[in-house]
Amino acid sequence: MLPGSHRAAGLVDDAALVRALVEVEVAWARVLGSSISVSVPELDPAEVEAAGNPVLPLVSAIRSQVSVPVHTGLTSQDVLDTAFMLLARNVLTRVSADLERLAGALAALASEHRSSVMAGRTLTQFAVPITFGLKAARWLTGVLDCLDALSGVSLPVQCGGAAGTLSRAASVVDPLTAAASFASHLGLSWPGMPWHTYRAPVTRLGDALVGVCDVLGVVAGDVLTLGRPEIGEVSEGAVAGRGGSSTMPHKRNPVLSVLVNSAALQAPQLGAQLHLCASRAVDERPDGAWHAEWPALRSLLELAVVAASQAAELVEGLEVHADVMARRAAEAAGDLLAERGGGTDPAAYLGATHAFIDQALLRDRSRLDRSRLDRSRLGPLRGEHEAPTPIVPKGSDGNGG
Repeated sequence: MLPGSHRAAGLVDDAALVRALVEVEVAWARVLGSSISVSVPELDPAEVEAAGNPVLPLVSAIRSQVSVPVHTGLTSQDVLDTAFMLLARNVLTRVSADLERLAGALAALASEHRSSVMAGRTLTQFAVPITFGLKAARWLTGVLDCLDALSGVSLPVQCGGAAGTLSRAASVVDPLTAAASFASHLGLSWPGMPWHTYRAPVTRLGDALVGVCDVLGVVAGDVLTLGRPEIGEVSEGAVAGRGGSSTMPHKRNPVLSVLVNSAALQAPQLGAQLHLCASRAVDERPDGAWHAEWPALRSLLELAVVAASQAAELVEGLEVHADVMARRAAEAAGDLLAERGGGTDPAAYLGATHAFIDQALLRDRSRLDRSRLDRSRLGPLRGEHEAPTPIVPKGSDGNGG
């Protein structure tokens, strides 16, 4: 069990995936001209294994509930890939919301501690003076970059049929119009052609999530270092029941920092797995590479949700011991000011520190202003994935593979 997995409850677990699969089939049925309502079935693991994926038993369960054609013209990869994009959309919404929280907390720290002098460290040794506000501003810049990256991730429907030609669908509906309508019903994009063996939509998503974990790992790593008892310049906020030791009663372990750091160490390998699978997506539909992609993608989606939530809580509760920072900087003034030939006041050797902090804070304020403007422009919310009138079928009730 991933520590903190409750923070991602209902987003990427088996039940969420089955719900997404059902949503995809219902949307495609609307494209075929039928408005159906079905209950979410429980899938038999043995049947999933026998089929090689959960779509065949799901389609059988749906067909037992309705009398109209479903799944006609789709293939299992269309449904599962599209379902994963639906899960990813919910994950990106959640991660972005927690990164917004994190950005707000970091902006507050950067502003409050813009003049809190501390020792800068390079290669583990004293370098020149910085301020904790500058460190927070650097963290903030990374988070803002992540928000930009997530907002640019495209989440497309998969719609290709047996071998990416939409041949079966073409006997029922106009295939290109149907694909675009399918995307509209689900609130996803249509890239213009299927991507069964072109896995960039998955790898780009994975890269963005790995990037999030990279940035969060830097924050966690700095907190872990600065929070060591022999340094003591920051500490995690105290929370009852968190951070205890099974054997040492004096300990208050920095649990959130440890877990976020752990996520940063796991994420790159999951992203690499997605790229490995992408490189082995052979023929018109892969023979195992696609299947190996699922667990890596689900793990990465969950990991990013949990880490972003934990990081936001970590920074919101972070205790900054500016007095300890100032005392250590004063004691190490000889080393910290050696670059300029000596001195006694680290606060007098901060270079462009305040300008850099101002730039980060200005960028954050611009983000907030854009967000407020966007919210003011939103009209009434539509019903759940309302879309244009379904395409009129050509009259076939065949069942797709």
